[in-house]
This record gives sequence, C-alpha cells and structure tokens, in this order.
Amino acid sequence: MTTYRDAGVDIEAGEEAVERIGPMARKTFTDGVLDDIGAFGAFFEPDFSQMERPVLVSSVDGVGTKALVAKKAGRFDTVGRDLVNHCVNDIAVCGAQPLFFLDYVAAGTLEPERVTEVVRGFAEGCKENDCALIGGETAEMPDIYDAEDVDLVGAITGMVDKKRILGPERVEAGDVLLGLPSTGLHTNGYTLARTVLFEHFDLGDAPDALEGETVGDALLAVHRSYFDAIRALVEDDLAHAFAHVTGGGLPGNLARVVSEEEGLAFDVDYEAWARPPLFRLIQERGDVPEADLRRTFNLGIGLVAVVPDARADAAREAWEARGEHPRRIGRVTAAESR
Repeated sequence: MTTYRDAGVDIEAGEEAVERIGPMARKTFTDGVLDDIGAFGAFFEPDFSQMERPVLVSSVDGVGTKALVAKKAGRFDTVGRDLVNHCVNDIAVCGAQPLFFLDYVAAGTLEPERVTEVVRGFAEGCKENDCALIGGETAEMPDIYDAEDVDLVGAITGMVDKKRILGPERVEAGDVLLGLPSTGLHTNGYTLARTVLFEHFDLGDAPDALEGETVGDALLAVHRSYFDAIRALVEDDLAHAFAHVTGGGLPGNLARVVSEEEGLAFDVDYEAWARPPLFRLIQERGDVPEADLRRTFNLGIGLVAVVPDARADAAREAWEARGEHPRRIGRVTAAESR
C-alpha cells in the first residue's frame, strides 16, 4: 500500500499551513472583501464611485533567486514582504491604487512553520500597502523542488481612473528624473550577487566594505514599497511617469516610460548619488563590468519620477516633507540631441 505521504506529499501539513494562514489574511481584509479564505474563488467588490472611467491594473511577479538566500539563511521573514511590495510598486507607478493580492507558495517539503513565516510577510506587506490578501495556493512538489526549497509568486490587482493613468504618453523632452533610494538589491540581480559574494563570504560575515552589516542582512533587506511616495506626487499632479527599477536596472526600466518611438531619450548621471556599499562590494570582488552592473542592479535608486522641469522643485520638496531623500539624477532629452 502506498499513500500520498509515502509519495512525498503531506496533506495534513498542508491543512495545518492553511489553518495558520487564515487569521493572518483576515487581518488584511478591507471593505471590498466579500468572502473568507478557502473558497474556490476570492471575491472582491471594488468601490468605483469616485472614478469616471475605472480601469483595473494587474501584475504578477516572483522574488527570483532571493529565495535561495532565504533558504541558505533559514530565514523567510522578509521575502513575503518583498513580493507584495514589488507587485504593489509595479502597478503604483501606473497611477493605480492596490486592491487585493494573491499568492502562490511552492515547496519541496511543506513545513507549516516556514509557510507561516512567508505568509506573515505577505500579510505585513498587504497591511502596509492597504490591500487585502484574499487568497492563494500552497503546493508541495518534492519531484520538482529540493526538500528545503521555497518558491514564491504573487499577483496584485488595483484600480485607476483612466484619465489619471501615468506612462510614456505624458513624458516630454526637458522632464527631470528624480530618484529615490533603494533598500538594497530589492528582488533583482541575485544570481550575479550570489555567484560573486558566496565565493568569498558566508552569510554571517561582515566585511569592512559593508560598514557593519552582515552579508546575509544586506542580501535579505526588504524590497521597499514606494506606494506612499508615488501617491504624494500623483495627488498634486507633479509627475508625468514613474519607473520602478527592477530587472534591467535604470536603462531597462526608464526605457519603459521614455519612449524612443516618441523621439525621446534619457541621460542618467550615475555620479549624482552615492552608490551603496553592497553594490561596490559586488563590483570589486567580481570584477563586474560597469555596463553589466548598470543593466543588472538598481545601484541604489529604486524609483524614478519623471517630472516636468517647472515642477521639479515642488516634487522634490513634497518628497522631502515626507522624510525622503530624492536625488536629481538626469533628464529626458530629444533623441536626436544625445
């Protein structure tokens, strides 16, 4: 006789994980949530009363090989928040307000404690961003993942009034690029970072270059949410567009909102801000070419606002009033003038 547990899947462990998840998810529920966790589908009733032409905005993402750092550290208290914040940022830069989040957690062996740690991060991230964690899936797949592996995917849905959608159509030559600091690698570039750093260091090492921080803490720093910072400019119509700096770095992500098809280009001054120690350490220890570094990492700038030149000071002051530290990092140009 062969049971499902004998084959590698523990249904009871999965049920225990779901029982632990429920109370955490319920604490994130907003007025739009219509049903409890556990139904076949998750129900959400949005309030469109303040919008002329409401548009839904969705995005899906993962934490990539940052999950392997969490596995190596035996610490999963950050990657859940990472994923929520990443997804929220991706729709917030379009002008959207997040509504609800769905998660997918896959593992080689389903450990309820580990799943709880991950989902607690999801719940904390949802509370921080005022969106509801309304459903998800937990899968145990021993034939695909090693016993200690955990893989995460998240999907976010938000809303925006059509007339307030931000993007390349609004951007003009002469616009200023204002950058906000990142909190480390966020969730991109970890394959290169691990390849370089783990050749020289253990997670508990604190090389002088990191100024008192351990390698593990630096790599697991939470991907910050920029939602409130974005709203601060959106509410006063101070920005034409935003770029969330993820895979592809500044060049790859600014190209999403500064369109060559519109005859526009961008100039970034990479000397306009101090590059954080972690990026310098990766470059030095790995002898990473500067061009490769710029296309892989955020290099210390996690969000860029594309703002009209005439309103650049107002945008900067709005951020500074919130305790942010913006940097003027470049400008949008006519493509032929570069």
